[in-house]
Amino acid sequence: MPIYAFECAQCGHSFDRLQKISDPDPTVCPSCGAEAVGRQLTAPSFRLAGGGWYETDFKKDGDKKRNLAEGSTAKPEAAPAPAAKPADAKPAT
Repeated sequence: MPIYAFECAQCGHSFDRLQKISDPDPTVCPSCGAEAVGRQLTAPSFRLAGGGWYETDFKKDGDKKRNLAEGSTAKPEAAPAPAAKPADAKPAT
């Protein structure tokens, strides 16, 4: 079950509540009793650790794993040459 953060618009009291997604949000502030409670927008509290995501994380053990954070094994395409400047072009200032 997710933890939701709430704040009272009347007194500014902040509190968290562990509830199901289908449960109704609280409407009454536990601090002042006002019916001015609203859900706060919060950032997720998890961290991805490790060497990166692997292309074959969910494949069979015999398949070779390739770290997607290190780039692909395919050769990059050559970049096109920059266009030539006209002879009467002024330098940028």
